[in-house]
Amino acid sequence: MNFSMAIKEKIILITGCAGFIGAALTKRFLSENYKVIGIDNLNDYYDQDLKRNRLRDINNFTESGKNNWEFQKLSIDNVNALNKIFSEKKPNIVINLAAQAGVRYSIKNPDSYLSSNLIGFFNILENCKKHQVEHLVYASSSSVYGGSNDYPYNENQKINRPLSFYASTKISNEMMAYSYSNIYNMPITGLRFFTVYGPWGRPDMAPMIFSKKIFLKEPISVFNYGNMSRDFTFIEDIVEGTYLCALKAPKNNNEIINSKKKVPNKIFNIGFGKPVMLNYFIELLEDNLSIKAIKKFEPIQPGEVEKTLSDTHLLEEWIGYKPKISVEEGVRRFASWFLEYYS
Repeated sequence: MNFSMAIKEKIILITGCAGFIGAALTKRFLSENYKVIGIDNLNDYYDQDLKRNRLRDINNFTESGKNNWEFQKLSIDNVNALNKIFSEKKPNIVINLAAQAGVRYSIKNPDSYLSSNLIGFFNILENCKKHQVEHLVYASSSSVYGGSNDYPYNENQKINRPLSFYASTKISNEMMAYSYSNIYNMPITGLRFFTVYGPWGRPDMAPMIFSKKIFLKEPISVFNYGNMSRDFTFIEDIVEGTYLCALKAPKNNNEIINSKKKVPNKIFNIGFGKPVMLNYFIELLEDNLSIKAIKKFEPIQPGEVEKTLSDTHLLEEWIGYKPKISVEEGVRRFASWFLEYYS
């Protein structure tokens, strides 16, 4: 990290900056001396103290006297507040990570996904168009692949069979983004995140749920009787891929190829590219927490899939993406942070 460099001219706007990926990505841009404007509504979907502590971690990360980090509390579905941010701050690159997350939560609370994931994203698109933002990057999800058994998942597969309302909002985001790229020639990149884990992780995701219950010696629910695998991807790899993507916008030069307009829109998988069995992941947690889990085997839950696996060759071709952190090393780092944070 080199804070001796001058602050770079480009202004980065990160929505959902108090979230798991958002906070880590904010620090990545600050480490390269970009000016970062972060917004988050700090909602109560999960532990608000964790979100505030992520913001404190960002504040501690920045060098005293530097004026390249600013946080504002607001929701992206608040159109007037969002308009003001864009008008006053004039961001060059926008990274939209603000969303109502969670597959299972969307089964019982679908209405909560409308304001942020659809209306909020529309507000982002409109502001990026109005203010001629150089590049919009947004979070999609591996859940768009639904119950497909065509492994590994690749970006050319059909995504018309979502298994949850959350997944359907992410598919909608991709369609909305493509239409804006096509009509208004806006450079936009969507990233289909696979299962992200690591320090400062979300409490509603398996690594944190399992770790807390293991630590408290409470039973953990192991769905599909443990016959599940996920493309677990460490936060550091996710952040680096997102950072590099943000700095490389699709071209918007109205190029015509084979009588068709070349639309400045990209979609990429971003994962590790290796499935990890859930039982093995739990074993790694047990080893690193030095506590045996009490397992309660249960059927698969509605909206869930048995396996995820990413094909990331397009992202590798685009930015040279190559994930580096193995699941063994990633769980070790996560468990170390978990024990320190919750001790």
